[in-house]
Parts: sequence; structure tokens; C-alpha cells
Amino acid sequence: MEKQKVISLEDRVPQLKEKRRQKANRQLIGFVFTFFLLILVIIYLQTPLSKVSNVEVEGAVNVGETTIIELSGITNETSFWKINEDEVIKSIKSNKQVNDVVIKKKFPSTVILSITENERVAYVFKDSMFYPILENGDLLEKQEQLKVPDAPILIDWDEKADLIQAMSLQLKELPESVSNAISEIHHTPNDTDSERITIYMSDGYQVLATIRTFADKMKSYPQIVSQLDPNMKGIIHLEVGSYFEAYNKEQMEGEAEEQSSDEQNEG
Repeated sequence: MEKQKVISLEDRVPQLKEKRRQKANRQLIGFVFTFFLLILVIIYLQTPLSKVSNVEVEGAVNVGETTIIELSGITNETSFWKINEDEVIKSIKSNKQVNDVVIKKKFPSTVILSITENERVAYVFKDSMFYPILENGDLLEKQEQLKVPDAPILIDWDEKADLIQAMSLQLKELPESVSNAISEIHHTPNDTDSERITIYMSDGYQVLATIRTFADKMKSYPQIVSQLDPNMKGIIHLEVGSYFEAYNKEQMEGEAEEQSSDEQNEG
């Protein structure tokens, strides 16, 4: 029995030595691989290969891509791995048309700036110029080249920044279908309501309302119009209650002349 055990152990010695040798080889290969990998990383970080080679802008409509990239401060000298995202986002959002920024990286060297803009909810018309109003109430610089505004036009709102901001917040609350149906909003205060407004709709109706309750009451505009005779236009009163007042003949003639005059002036 003892002789068999001795022989058995002797038989196992070469196997144990071989396993130790294989383990040592694997450790050596792992060390060499790690060493060269570190060398490659160091070389990569010290060469232009680690710099940003391309900056792409997504989602920007009213803010130019060049403006966004310049605000980001990211250049071909910026390290792809050392971009200070908080500073980049803060800098881009200094443009009041930008609501949010998301930074994405695409290996090996592309940075993508995904932009969400503040919506333009209306335009103030003043001195033959259009001034865009953002959803947060900010008023932008004049837009001389604008021909067909993509949002309602505010008329007779000179020097009323607080009311313009309140109006913009109300417009932001409207369903898109209702907002798109609004052509012009005139500030028409009277002795009892400094926030009274007159809205001209693209379907031929007028709406009298007040700023503070405008959004809540205008949400029901489609339902109100659906109950009216489409051949009878008039004024929908939404100031206190809700009722319809048909145009009389003189009003209709006056509205037609005013519209014709506006079209001639635009032409």
C-alpha cells in the first residue's frame, strides 16, 4: 500500500510542475499585455488621436450650428476625454433660445451636442419688425427677414413687457391646434380690464378675452365653434361668461376693408 502511494505521488510531480509553468506563463503574458496596453494608452493621450475631430449639432432650428459650437468652446485642441460637460452646457444655455443641452460622445473623436430650443410662442409686431417671444417670456432681437411668422402676432403691445410675458405663458398652455388657428392678438384694454385682448382667428371669428384666463377658456374654442353656424361669423366673448355675437352688416364691411388694407400694406 505504501509503495503504491509513493509511486502515485511521483507520477503526479511532473503534472504539478507543468501546471505551475503554465500558470507562470499566463501571468507573464498578462503582465506583458498590460504593460504594452498602458504604453499604447499613454501614446494615444499624447497624440492628436485623442483630440476632438468633429462636433455635430442636433435639434437646433433657430440657433445656428456655428453659434452652438462656438459657445461650447470645444475645438480640435480639446481632449475627447476631458470635456467639462457642466461648463459646456452652462455656456450654451447662456443663449436664451436654448432650453436644454445633452452631450453625447461617439468614439473615436466625435462629440454630439443635442439641443432643445425654447419654443417661439408669438411675435410682437412693432415698427414694421417682428420680435420673437419665447415660451419663457423672453423677447428676442428683431427679425427683419421674417415674412410668414410661425406663431401668433401680438399687435399694440408697446412697452408692456410684463403683459407680454404673461401672454406668452398663456400661449404655451394652449393645444397646438388652437395656437395654430390664431392669427393676431391685439391688446385692447378698457376701463374695467387692463388685460383685455382681441384675438383674430384664421377661420374668420374674433375672440374677446382677458390674459389671466385666456388659456383655460381658449381650450374650449374648437367645441364652441363646432356649435356655431359656419356661414355666420362674429365675436366669441370669453371675458367672463361665454357667448356668441354675430357680426352685423356694418361690422362685416369694416372687417373686409381692414383686411384688404392690411393685404395691400403687406404687398
